[in-house]
Amino acid sequence: MRDPHSLPKAHLHLHFTGSMRHTTLLELAERDGIHLPDALVTAWPPQLTAADQKGWFRFQRLYDVARSVLRTEDDVRRLVREAAEDDVADGGRWLEIQVDPSGYAARFGGITAFTDLVLDAVRDASERTGLGMAVVIAANRTRHPLDARTLARLAAQYADRGVVGFGLSNDERRGTTADFAGAFEIAERAGLLLAPHGGELRGPEHIRTCLDELHAHRLGHGVRAAEDPDLLARIVDAGVALEVCPVSNVALGVYSDLSSVPLPTLLAAGATVALGADDPLLFGSRLASQYATMRAAHRLADEQLAELARMSFRASRSPEELRKRAEADIDAWLAAD
Repeated sequence: MRDPHSLPKAHLHLHFTGSMRHTTLLELAERDGIHLPDALVTAWPPQLTAADQKGWFRFQRLYDVARSVLRTEDDVRRLVREAAEDDVADGGRWLEIQVDPSGYAARFGGITAFTDLVLDAVRDASERTGLGMAVVIAANRTRHPLDARTLARLAAQYADRGVVGFGLSNDERRGTTADFAGAFEIAERAGLLLAPHGGELRGPEHIRTCLDELHAHRLGHGVRAAEDPDLLARIVDAGVALEVCPVSNVALGVYSDLSSVPLPTLLAAGATVALGADDPLLFGSRLASQYATMRAAHRLADEQLAELARMSFRASRSPEELRKRAEADIDAWLAAD
């Protein structure tokens, strides 16, 4: 079996805060005297569940604590640089990192100033590591839909300056998805990729809402489309890609184990699937591990891993030249002894 770390791949589902290295979290917390819960120190990675609101609240609390350690511009630049370095080590050639600027606005001078900082950090990290990078700005579905419209207008302003998409994140069970249609209309008019979360904590009915109301081009997760053959056929026919994050699905209790993640069902139906790490800081698993765990759980051949990698580029907003080079290198990976 070939090493999945050397397989060229695109990473389309990685959250900004959740990309932080655990060692960096500990170092920054110690620097500023920030108390971290045991789940982020001695009991890391934490035991998580999202089966109920209490479980999701605990997950969100840990996420908020992690966000609080980023205090300076250098901290932000370090996080982005290390995320790029980690993806390169995992065979990454292209990364679309997802960020909600409103979560950092108070500390970094507002959503525009923070977006400028992130995009400058992305450009610098890309130059340093050779990794192609772009940003997906995501609204928080637990906030008011008018806040999402503000972020959509912000994303539209940067549509030709490093922002390639607009998303909607946080607990699918919160808020009313259709209320965010106005924000997605703004992003759609700007030519941005539309990538809301859907089909992880809620099932096929919510995926339909994301398709009908938000006009999703990609679905953050979307894995539960496997429960509805007609919906899955619609997704395949429409060319909607699924950002499947197996390790986080299991960690949050969506599936009992990795062998239950219905990747074979999705692939057999012809779905475009891009594996992602979601939040390595909380789930303890980065990009190459998603490929390795799915290979082990479902006895995937190297040819199937290579096709997953190809699909990750096809589902991305990566430049055509980068994509062609990566696909040639995927062929070379597969041809190697």
